[in-house]
Formats: sequence, C-alpha cells, structure tokens
Amino acid sequence: MLDDFGIHKLSAAQRNDLMEVIEERHEKKSTLVASQLPVEHWHDVIGEATLADAILDRLLHRAHRITMTGDSMRKRQADLTDRDRKD
Repeated sequence: MLDDFGIHKLSAAQRNDLMEVIEERHEKKSTLVASQLPVEHWHDVIGEATLADAILDRLLHRAHRITMTGDSMRKRQADLTDRDRKD
C-alpha cells in the first residue's frame, strides 16, 4: 500500500525504487494507492516522463479507481469536537 502518495515530488532514487516495486508486483499482486492528489497530477509528482509513463501504465492498467467526495473525516471530527467544546 502506498499511503498519501503525491505529497512530495519524487527524487530520482525514489522514482527508480517505485518502478522496481511496481514492476515486481505488476499483474502478480494488488497494489493499493491512497492519495489526495487527483490521478491527473501523478505524472508531475513522479517526474521524468519515461519512468512516469511506465509506472502509471502498470499502476492504472486494469485498476479499480474510487474517487471520494465531500469533507474529509478529519474535518468532520474537528467540527464535532468544536461543537462539544461549545456546550
């Protein structure tokens, strides 16, 4: 599982490591990616167009994408906590 993917741009070493992991798992195992960044922006985060294309092709081919909408649970929890303090 890759959690919070896309918070920072990847370095060359990180790109290579990610490619190695994704290549090893491709069509053999599931890989779950959680990100607040829309998939359309992942290419920029990965950097280096050729590697980004290869990584995203392997990740997104036959992928099941779930796009969530609405407020985050953290925001909802904060709102509930703020209301509790006012009472």
